[in-house]
Amino acid sequence: MTSTPVHSPAQSFAQPASSATHDVTNQAPPLAPYDASADTALLEGLRREGAGWAETDVRRIGLLAGGAEAQEWGELANRHEPVLRTHDRYGHRVDEVDFHPSWHELMRVAVAEGLAGAPWADDRPGAHVARTAGGLVWGHSEAGHGCPTSMTYAAVPALRREPGLAKVYEPLLTSREYDPGLREPTSKRGLLAGMGMTEKQGGSDVRTNTTAATPTAEPGVYTLRGHKWFTSAPMCDVFLVLAQAPGGLSCFLVPRVLPDGTRNTFRVQRLKDKLGNRSNASSEPEFDGTVAWLVGPEGQGVKTIIEMVNCTRLDCVMSSATLMRKTLVEAGHHVRHRGAFGALLMDQPLMRNVLADLALESEAATTLTLRLAGAADRAVRGDAGEQAFRRIATAVGKYWVTKRGPAFTAEALECLGGNGYVEDSGMPRHYREAPLLSIWEGSGNVNALDVLRALTRDPATADALFAELALAEGADARLDAAVARLRTLLGEATPAGARRLVEQMALTLQASLLVRHAPPAVADAFCATRLSGDWGHAFGTLPGGADVDAILERSLGL
Repeated sequence: MTSTPVHSPAQSFAQPASSATHDVTNQAPPLAPYDASADTALLEGLRREGAGWAETDVRRIGLLAGGAEAQEWGELANRHEPVLRTHDRYGHRVDEVDFHPSWHELMRVAVAEGLAGAPWADDRPGAHVARTAGGLVWGHSEAGHGCPTSMTYAAVPALRREPGLAKVYEPLLTSREYDPGLREPTSKRGLLAGMGMTEKQGGSDVRTNTTAATPTAEPGVYTLRGHKWFTSAPMCDVFLVLAQAPGGLSCFLVPRVLPDGTRNTFRVQRLKDKLGNRSNASSEPEFDGTVAWLVGPEGQGVKTIIEMVNCTRLDCVMSSATLMRKTLVEAGHHVRHRGAFGALLMDQPLMRNVLADLALESEAATTLTLRLAGAADRAVRGDAGEQAFRRIATAVGKYWVTKRGPAFTAEALECLGGNGYVEDSGMPRHYREAPLLSIWEGSGNVNALDVLRALTRDPATADALFAELALAEGADARLDAAVARLRTLLGEATPAGARRLVEQMALTLQASLLVRHAPPAVADAFCATRLSGDWGHAFGTLPGGADVDAILERSLGL
């Protein structure tokens, strides 16, 4: 028998069963659902670059991307990461990767909305701009699945170097049907493409690749032997792969399943344990007697695959701009609802300065992304001037916008304080994703040196860049001075100074676009800070004359 302790009233700490320790107050409600396409700069750029006809679709995709269901797909696809199965229960090699159902939902929507290869089958001017705008809003759902859709988009122009192969595969790569699972390619309703370039000993220096390609008795057919170091999306149907043929480094098409229905040798040794991009499987495949078809002439592998690289570099810029906008929207939502020191955060002058500075960076990134997409669209339709501009400006944008991504995302996360530092806010996932875009398709040094190489080998690229900058000549004295400085830097260019040159090119190009197309408050603040140096070393250091209210009203409605 136990006794019950007796307490005096002064000793009793019991609370009524229905009482909570405290009520939850001063916390932001969930952001979703929201409209990911509610971005004035994006919609203006869509129309300006010739794809205004796609606005209804972009707005629809934006509502879907910001919906609770798509946001949950993104969270689940990253929580339940892909799993490699090398063998079946009987010991046969299968080399398959299993994904959570949410991954497949994300992929289904992306392919159906034309974010993979569909623009190559669309004759309408602006089709590639429409795809980029769709990516800018659908990317609010989740970033990792953008890898296979990007590579599928990028594979088509490279594959066209071999018309016989393009005739078979292009209709399926441009399909809007997502048909997962490894089967004979022509039996499927739609295909996805991957890319195998880098190897462990060389990375971006693909000319040091050691994977060997041996010709067979059948013309154009080779067998490969080697080990790739970073091949994303191993469950794609076909891959463009670089290997050393007798005539030098060459490009090959490698299907996972051969025309007779048997599995090609594509041994997935392991999946990469990455910083971010966790939903997407990145792998090390081993080739050993792997059947491959030559794409383009022997010895011209880099030249053949460079068109694919141009496309994926554009998508790196797009994805960085998307992450900027996504995290800015998250920060803007938080400050609307969170109070501190007697006022809502959105009414605190210093927080408004931070957000306005971020908004400038985001708009500049989005505007440049759509200009690059417009150049790509017009270049594939035969515009030589736009082709030259695209050649240099895409590398410039890839260098700069992706470099700004990590610092931007960190600042946006900080706007949420401790709430942004915990996983269930989603912000840590975005922060881990941001550095990828600067590394994928060539790190900062690779892109900066590529700009120098373009300027040296093709003077038309510099002419195209300055022709673009001349469209804003006389509109802002600070911009005119920046263009003059750029000409001087160009004449003094050296490999050691390549980053400095490309940074100046990027900022001058972004400023020229904003001077021409953005409201005066945005253009003036950008020129004052990014060109004239009236700025600190961190976001939130706009000068006193900046029209913060106008910038925030345009970007976030604050």
